[in-house]
Amino acid sequence: MSQIHISSSPHFTLGSSTQKIMLCVLIAMLPEVAYGTYLFGLHALAVVLVSAAGCIVFEALFQILTKQKVVVSNLSAAVSGVLLALVLPPSTPLWMVLCGDLVAVVIAKGLFGGIGSNVFNPALTGRAFLFISFPAAIGSSWTLPRGVDAVTSATNADAVSSATVLSQIKSGVLVPSKSDWLDFFIGTKAGCIGETSVMLLLASFLFLLITRIIDWRAPLAMIATAALSTFIYSSASAASFMAGAKDTLTALLTGGLVFGAVFMVTDYATTPVTKPGRLVFGFGCGLITFLIRNFGGYPEGVMFSILIMNAVAPFLNNLTQRMYGYGKKGHRLPEPKKIVQTFDLTSAREEEVK
Repeated sequence: MSQIHISSSPHFTLGSSTQKIMLCVLIAMLPEVAYGTYLFGLHALAVVLVSAAGCIVFEALFQILTKQKVVVSNLSAAVSGVLLALVLPPSTPLWMVLCGDLVAVVIAKGLFGGIGSNVFNPALTGRAFLFISFPAAIGSSWTLPRGVDAVTSATNADAVSSATVLSQIKSGVLVPSKSDWLDFFIGTKAGCIGETSVMLLLASFLFLLITRIIDWRAPLAMIATAALSTFIYSSASAASFMAGAKDTLTALLTGGLVFGAVFMVTDYATTPVTKPGRLVFGFGCGLITFLIRNFGGYPEGVMFSILIMNAVAPFLNNLTQRMYGYGKKGHRLPEPKKIVQTFDLTSAREEEVK
């Protein structure tokens, strides 16, 4: 006869593997890939495919050279590749895409220890490298979507380039009206391959929430903070409630705010694991995005805001965590009763230890 002392554990599992999680993320990005291809042509699709393949190959080669187990089958490299492609302009040269892939999976991910050990989001790190190294190709010229006429009345999406909506607003060229907001929501505007359609991004967000792949706290905190900051600033500047409301709606429907909230601030490795930490993380991303958009030299601030908060995420974990076995206020919880279970060949009975 033997005795087994049973006690509770702080660990639990939902039965999801890394591969299943990454597969769900890839499925969630399929609408953005398909719509980006429709809007911007086959070169946009080539950017996505080359980026995904490049990340897979570079990660496998790095793991082979460093004598690690090759784990590209978990699909994390493919997710990084597709994410990087979706935040790039449709006209990005393919060789630049491969350079971004190399930085994303080798420098930002592999050298830090691989999946789960990286400090900065790999896709955004690759994008930041390309943005700084090749600003003319990454941030200056943008392909107009299919069916949208340029000033020259041309309609070929592969030949016409223009500024993004945020760039036009910041320079004073464009003052969005009610008729523009529907186009912004659907996605018929110049921008990165996967960032244009807020409608599809909201559908992806709901899918990831329903499948319990992401948590709602960081995305909603980021969007709410950016929206509230924009509303307060615009209302105070123009001394008009309606002006603040219009600018807030424009800020939500343009740029990469929603894409960043759905796919970037929900990254497991580079965001806090605690619920309060995620709220603070999202707040920081939204506030920095607002500050860069309105007071910085760049029209967009989502990429830099998330990378800055990635560096703060470990400290947020330390500030917001609590020890297992302690209450929310840090007090020691009562000791649980011990249960001794006695087994023999014919019966099993539980005896409570006084």
